[in-house]
Amino acid sequence: MARLEVNRSGELEVFVRVIELGGFSAAARACGMTPSAVSKLVGRMEQRLGTRLINRSTRQLQLTPEGCVFYERGVRVLADLDEAERCASAHITPRGRLRVNANVPFGHHFLLPLAPEFLKRYPDVTLDIVLTDEVIDILEQRTDVAVRAGPLKSSSLMARKLGQTRMVIVGAPGYLARHGMPSMPDELRQHNLLGANYLRSQAGWPIRHEGTDIVLPVTGNAQASDGEALHRLALAGLGLARLAAFQVREDIAAGRLSAVLEAFNPGDVEEVHAVFVGQGGHMPMRARVFLDFLADRVSIHDIP
Repeated sequence: MARLEVNRSGELEVFVRVIELGGFSAAARACGMTPSAVSKLVGRMEQRLGTRLINRSTRQLQLTPEGCVFYERGVRVLADLDEAERCASAHITPRGRLRVNANVPFGHHFLLPLAPEFLKRYPDVTLDIVLTDEVIDILEQRTDVAVRAGPLKSSSLMARKLGQTRMVIVGAPGYLARHGMPSMPDELRQHNLLGANYLRSQAGWPIRHEGTDIVLPVTGNAQASDGEALHRLALAGLGLARLAAFQVREDIAAGRLSAVLEAFNPGDVEEVHAVFVGQGGHMPMRARVFLDFLADRVSIHDIP
């Protein structure tokens, strides 16, 4: 009977978080505990099991062979438990606050237009939306889902690809009438190139000329903190901007913007992912249905 007094599923969930997130502190933030409480919990598990699961050092945690087996089976146990609960509560609608962080272009062109439909379908969910082109720590910000564009850094987070988009240099007809339509990459040096001032932005614009990829420095009289702000500046005729194709395809079709130097476009793309904590079914129902909704509604495939 003593075994029934131990919340083994709760302990197992904390242990799995320690491994997935790479440490006691990160797991503590995700579980709403203190690092010392997480460390003591793992120690109690090891004492009860009679074996060491994790080798601890000042820099990293490393699973022992017994810990590897325990972790792999533990993940399956938690996934099976979640599946059993989902089957038993299939009639229960998702509920609670869902904190979503997205880059600004994706937010304006996809997330905000889709929010009413999602909330109509799941009225017991409250959306808490933050738009920024800075990459945040989703654990520190207590974020359920973050949408990120560009290459993903190696981490313990899970990711679901939503699509990919090519990049294109654009300018407004009024700006191009005043300064001329460039026909060669070198002519960009005489133009006002609008750049981004967030940390993950590229140092320059990649161009392919005579089979060689070069990077042109961005020299202009204005910078902005997100891609949608650059979009607005380009529409206003301030200069040229390099933007995701999904941002500007309607403007190009309507004549509000023109593509520039497409013959020299290197064809690079930005992948768009939804990033989240949790493996398989091991995540809140509100986040799971939101991910499925995004994947079903969002289609970003702007490669010709």
